Amino acid sequence: MKLASEAFVTRIGWALAALLAALWLATGPAYAQATNITPRLVAESAAPAPGGMTTLALTMTPEKPWHGYWVNGGDAGFGLTVDWNLPDGVTIAPFRYPVPDALILFGMMNHVYEHPYALLAELSVDRSVAPGTDLTLSGVANWLACTDKVCVPEKAVISVGLKAGDGRISAETRARFDAWRALLPQPLDRQGRWERRGDHVRFAIPLPASVAIEKPHLFVETQDVIDYAAPQRISRNGDRIIVEARAKGTREGPVAALLRTGDGRGLSLTLAPGAVPPAGDVIATRSVGIDMRLFWTALGGAILGGLILNLMPCVFPILSLKALSLARSGGAAQTARIEALAYTAGAVVTALLLGGALLALRAAGEQVGWAFQLQHPVSVLALLILALAITLNLLGFYELPSIGGGQALADRGGAAGGFWTGALAAFVATPCSGPLLGAALGATLALPAWAALPIFGGLGLGLALPFLAIGFAPALRNRLPKPGPWMSRFRRWMALPMGLTAFALIWLLWRQLGGGEQLVWPAVAVAMALVLLIHYGAVQRGDRRSWLLVASGLLFTVSLGATVAEVAKAERTAEGAGSTFSPEVLARARATGKPVFVYFTADWCLSCKANEAGAINREAVQKAFVRAGVVTLVGDWTNGDPVITRTLAEHGRNSVPLYLWYAPGSDKPEILPQILTPGMLTEIAEKK
Repeated sequence: MKLASEAFVTRIGWALAALLAALWLATGPAYAQATNITPRLVAESAAPAPGGMTTLALTMTPEKPWHGYWVNGGDAGFGLTVDWNLPDGVTIAPFRYPVPDALILFGMMNHVYEHPYALLAELSVDRSVAPGTDLTLSGVANWLACTDKVCVPEKAVISVGLKAGDGRISAETRARFDAWRALLPQPLDRQGRWERRGDHVRFAIPLPASVAIEKPHLFVETQDVIDYAAPQRISRNGDRIIVEARAKGTREGPVAALLRTGDGRGLSLTLAPGAVPPAGDVIATRSVGIDMRLFWTALGGAILGGLILNLMPCVFPILSLKALSLARSGGAAQTARIEALAYTAGAVVTALLLGGALLALRAAGEQVGWAFQLQHPVSVLALLILALAITLNLLGFYELPSIGGGQALADRGGAAGGFWTGALAAFVATPCSGPLLGAALGATLALPAWAALPIFGGLGLGLALPFLAIGFAPALRNRLPKPGPWMSRFRRWMALPMGLTAFALIWLLWRQLGGGEQLVWPAVAVAMALVLLIHYGAVQRGDRRSWLLVASGLLFTVSLGATVAEVAKAERTAEGAGSTFSPEVLARARATGKPVFVYFTADWCLSCKANEAGAINREAVQKAFVRAGVVTLVGDWTNGDPVITRTLAEHGRNSVPLYLWYAPGSDKPEILPQILTPGMLTEIAEKK
């Protein structure tokens, strides 16, 4: 993909992300919650005079490594908005922002504040307001907080107590507000000019030659004018600063902008359409480089992790099915290449779709992570029915060409069968991918959309590599067993792991729905699916009672619709061997001075359950924990949990498992390996 295309896709994706996040903030409920940027509203005068004005400051204090955004956040953010609740006779002007910094992360330009900053606004009191009137004002502030790994839309109620009075300001308060005012850009008293020439845009900013500027940058507030991440060529032509960059959009008319003239200093101005003089002497600009090491490391990790996934129980039967298909073809080179490419396409496209859905949901403000589809009972039910369909197909109840490699598709080269089998492999691989791809998938939290999507595609490619190698390497293909009676027996043996997968999904569905009436319609849907599939096989073998097929299909559709409506209401309380995790519970546990072990798990995560059975819940480990006074907290992510998702992201993960060990008195946890052993846990518990 060319850089221009990447930039276009990136900006479109982040524009949609910003819009969806803004809609989420606008429609979500206002309630007290912990934020990564702490807001505080203060007034220069607590007693503004009727007929007069005072200045409000909304101070924003980001925790490290979080940052906030300028009024135009650039490619990947948006500024702050406030829904005010104002008393009668009080008006507030829009906030003015200090000069931001330019931050580029993986090709995305962000206009940010990585340090405490203050937004200033003028408050006016009408003359009709009587002295002594309570003017306490409040509002709901909405903003976007980001690190280089994750973005979180945040909101908080802000308020300040005021009373109409004499407008008195203390010397200390005035000095503090003067310091904040000094960081605001100064308004330029003359208009500039701007023009679009082909795929470039040019700006002329009137500034006397006697005014020195250092490492300038033009922050354009108006949308759809300039490519924010494109390099800016800034020069001086007499009493004008000329800025040239790549254009974006088709905006016409006046443009609002801010020219940074030095660290913490800038000029705000308006530029009208008009002719721009030629460039002059070039001025050195601030360098903002892009480090691609994380991208290449994550991509390599995803490909390697996808390759290893073929050995996992949830994927190996699918790979075996395709090996069976190749053996059936007798090793024909053309058939092998077509099926290999189709299988690869199916795996890559499915991984991209899952990754794209994950990124879109995150951009919309949802706290979700990898394998998010398994957090919803409807998705689990769909996967359960699919597993049952594959199991019955392997047992010979019916022929499903897209899975079993039926004759019709085989005659056309098996491309459709290969594609859908690759898609299935990628879909069912998600529960197994946590321990193998934790770091690589966690890196997608720090990448823009155009760079994150190839990571997910790399997972699909790694998953397909063995079959791709067999398809294009005759030496490997020739080692496949020759067709024979063994194929039917092998196919039936492969029904065993798929049947066990179906039983595991039944257990998961029961865990998610909690049993009782909520399981009735899912059970009916599964039963109707079995009847439909079995009778479909009977029709293939000559049964003429097609009305049974239609009737069972209708009953299946009705029951599936009722299931969707029913499970949408289902909620499940997380259960675990220890206390349920929350930041408050963790804080109380750490305050005891005892070691704390926190593990994040999910019922659909096979490696999580293996670690729990093979290490965490072993008698020797539990005895060691008791001797050391270890407090164990469990974060259950089976049905999804925004708090847990956010905690995972803070530790560079977007899926489970995650194991954290807090030693007494330590500020940061030790992140344990994703494959645990009893000896490892016993040793860490016995450390003094």
